[in-house]
Amino acid sequence: MKTVYLDFAGATPVDPRVRDGMEPFYSEIYGNPSSMHSFGREAAEALESAREKVAGLLSAPKSKNIVFTSGATEATNLAIKGIAGRSSNKKEIIISAIEHISVTNVCRYFQKQGFTIKTVGVDEYGFIDLEELKKAVSKETALVSVMYANNEIGTIQPVREVGAITEDAGVPFHCDATAAVGKIPVNVVGDKIDMLTISSNDMYGPKGVGALYMRDGLRTEPLLHGGGQERGIRSGTQNLPGIAGMGTAAELAEKEMEKRAAHLISLRDPLIKGILDSVPESYLNGHPKKRLPNNAHIRFSYIEGESIILSLDMIGVAAASGSACTSKTLEASKCLTAIGLSHEEAHGSLQMTLGPSNAMEDVKYVLDNLPAIIKRLRAMSPLAPREEN
Repeated sequence: MKTVYLDFAGATPVDPRVRDGMEPFYSEIYGNPSSMHSFGREAAEALESAREKVAGLLSAPKSKNIVFTSGATEATNLAIKGIAGRSSNKKEIIISAIEHISVTNVCRYFQKQGFTIKTVGVDEYGFIDLEELKKAVSKETALVSVMYANNEIGTIQPVREVGAITEDAGVPFHCDATAAVGKIPVNVVGDKIDMLTISSNDMYGPKGVGALYMRDGLRTEPLLHGGGQERGIRSGTQNLPGIAGMGTAAELAEKEMEKRAAHLISLRDPLIKGILDSVPESYLNGHPKKRLPNNAHIRFSYIEGESIILSLDMIGVAAASGSACTSKTLEASKCLTAIGLSHEEAHGSLQMTLGPSNAMEDVKYVLDNLPAIIKRLRAMSPLAPREEN
């Protein structure tokens, strides 16, 4: 049976070039980067090389602005808890209505500590309401957290405008760029971002590695206390093989971004158009143009996304109904309800995210099979109009 992987937002394979670059750090370059002998110095040089590559991908001014973590979730926790945890007189955090669960759950934690969490709404495409954000920022605001691009519907936020608002207000700006980095250009200085979260695996590097960009001058409270690694911000012996892999992945992403994006868009647009043209009452979620190059997020009336996913899986196609981090819950996606969809509409959504290994034959395979799947599921659905049965 043919297999087609369309869940690159959930997990990506490790690029073979990244894997090859990691191999020496398991058996040859195995010193502790904190050690003073030659083995340690060799490891430290590799660590700093990876740091420079990640900084380069983000257009960060200094490599020391990069702090390596165990993943994007830890980086997000380090950013928000690091700033808000030090705040003695400002007890307010502002987020958008479509933030990742790693952001919203940290905010719930601070809500229990007495913080006020302000949620700024989005429009039907998922763009944050900038005027509402301006009004929300106050003297009590400790932090603003707005993602770079939505991991579900793919909409790219007006990040530079958000950064201008927070800069004018003198409020730190954290940006979860996990879904965006490596797919579209990100410039932390130009976008006026104070802290930025990224993940290795979202750019074809190994799992279990991430990083936090922190601009100079920020003072944060560390989550982990220990030997003082990563400038004392994230103690613990660094995962050198993983970090080296992340560095290589970042280097490749910077060099190949334009080519990768062109390839993904050449598949994404025919996939979206083909579905909308062939399946009645199917609709695109997110902005039609200002979206991640690999994201196709479609909703179908009268049926549930889970049944579509299972039906696709039976013919070898792997897709998703939303964020992998929230897929275990039966609740409707908060992102989809935030853009104005009803619970029924949100539950009928399908997320397909493409990768560099996909080809036009994969798109054609989906387009050849998906309309029949939707028709069959609607025929069984009690929600479908009589003519659909």
